[in-house]
Amino acid sequence: MKKIITALLLLFSISAFAGEDSVDTSGDVLRALLPALAYGATFYKDDAEGRMQFYKSFALNAVATYGLKETVKKERPDGSGDDAFPSGHASMSFQAAAFLQKRYGYVYGVPAYAAAAYTGWTRIYSDEHTESDVLAGAVIGVGSALLFTREFEKVTVTPIAGKNFYGANVSVKW
Repeated sequence: MKKIITALLLLFSISAFAGEDSVDTSGDVLRALLPALAYGATFYKDDAEGRMQFYKSFALNAVATYGLKETVKKERPDGSGDDAFPSGHASMSFQAAAFLQKRYGYVYGVPAYAAAAYTGWTRIYSDEHTESDVLAGAVIGVGSALLFTREFEKVTVTPIAGKNFYGANVSVKW
């Protein structure tokens, strides 16, 4: 986790001293990186159940976001298209952040939310979206993750019963 935080801080600091293109690029990178990290965390944690929850929330987020883009047809602030509402960058980033926080806790969630907020800011800074576009994307992303994601259970207890015995199997994941 320290490596992820260090990489994100480095990315933020580089873009702070660079031009607008670098800010826009850093938002594009984080839009893909955050969902990839959230998905990768399910493998790192050996969490098949979490992976299925990620699939469901990711799919709902994509359908809701791109369905609204095609329905609303809001012009972008820079005039480059009519698919401004809601922000797909924000919805993807916040879906990943909310998944990480809900499934694995604040140690994963806080840095992910910081990166998602930065991603949303890059969209406003680069004049691709208004604040309401980004806010709507964030709400859709968080909502889709919270709808399907449950807290990761580190300890599970399964009852065992046989012909002449009763017991429990205790499993701990870390």
